[in-house]
Amino acid sequence: MTARSHYKSSPPGDVSKLKVAVLAGGSSREREVSIQSGKCVADALKKANVSVVVSDIKPDSLEILCDESIDVFFIALHGAFGEDGQLQKILESKGLIFTGSRSKASKLAFDKWQSKDLFLSAGVPTPEAILFEPNANAADLERRICKLGSKYVVKPLREGSTIGITIADNPAGAIADAKKCAAEFGDCFIEKFITGREFTVSVLGNIALPILEVRPRAGIYDYHAKYIDNGTQYLFDTIDNPALPSKMQKYAVDCFDVLGCRGAARVDFILDDSGTPYALEINTIPGMTKHSLLPKAAAKAGMSMSRLCLKMIEMAIADSPARHHSNNANSVAGGGR
Repeated sequence: MTARSHYKSSPPGDVSKLKVAVLAGGSSREREVSIQSGKCVADALKKANVSVVVSDIKPDSLEILCDESIDVFFIALHGAFGEDGQLQKILESKGLIFTGSRSKASKLAFDKWQSKDLFLSAGVPTPEAILFEPNANAADLERRICKLGSKYVVKPLREGSTIGITIADNPAGAIADAKKCAAEFGDCFIEKFITGREFTVSVLGNIALPILEVRPRAGIYDYHAKYIDNGTQYLFDTIDNPALPSKMQKYAVDCFDVLGCRGAARVDFILDDSGTPYALEINTIPGMTKHSLLPKAAAKAGMSMSRLCLKMIEMAIADSPARHHSNNANSVAGGGR
């Protein structure tokens, strides 16, 4: 069954009495994007006649979690605390229903290095890389970097939205960038630069949505290209090889499954010139802004933004041990699955 036919045949249940708290903002470097995501989610749910409150939640401001009138917590927090399993662990400890992956999967996915190991264990290609060790012998480190190739990407282990990522043209530059990255963001790694085209595959439940190619105007899909530049192109149906789309979608679901994700996630790929898709990372709280990729892929599959948000809520309810928390929530789960 295609994503389009699957989700068009699964209408939402009665949500008129459901109350949802959209958790947005936070204190990470992705705060502004999170605020945008939260607003877009809240607007979409209001269009579906859902009672919505938006809460700017932070580690020292968790009062909304004590509001017993809330049926479901919709997590729209990006970056540290909201995406790395910390908030999820708190919600689990309180027996609350929340969207997205559980704490263990969230923590694993937020760590790009651990994710890469798990991708490989699932048979999914990912670019070769080495962990940066600031106190390592310089000559030995340079030799190891040379084995990766001639161009490199330096990445923090635990950041999102391409924050802290740099590209280096030689080993010395990669080491210099890694030192700066480690000083600002903590642990980092140096990855082989793969020349190719950028694609992303969103996964909703265990269904891969249509593949989206991203073509930034400046050539690099960085924070500016993601959230500010209206010149970034988002294109569907751009792969000529008929066998590749299903392969890339399978890889996305494999990444989703091997980390133990649930709800919605997004897997980013580089497709090299030989036709090999390399998984770069998985995002367990994908952006939900007007520029974001998950809503675009869902729309291609025939889902409105409202329907996408409702589906994420339904999946959270159906998979939650706290289903008894609200009879209203149960009715939605039953009506939408």
